[in-house]
Amino acid sequence: MSGAIQQSVRACVQAYFRDLGDAEPARLYEMVLRAAEQPLLDVVMQHAGGNQSRAAQWLGLNRNTLRKKLQEHGLL
Repeated sequence: MSGAIQQSVRACVQAYFRDLGDAEPARLYEMVLRAAEQPLLDVVMQHAGGNQSRAAQWLGLNRNTLRKKLQEHGLL
């Protein structure tokens, strides 16, 4: 499964560079992480039935860290 995720990320980053043209990218690492984090949290919370403790365990995060990230992304 992780191979499929890697391929998707690779394709998206390649498309981003194509769309940039001659422009220089800025803060690319942060941009990609932020773009991936919101949908990841959203889907995991759905599959965990809204249970933050379970979702935090699946994600390998502390529950308080998960809660903070959910708030940052407007998912609470």
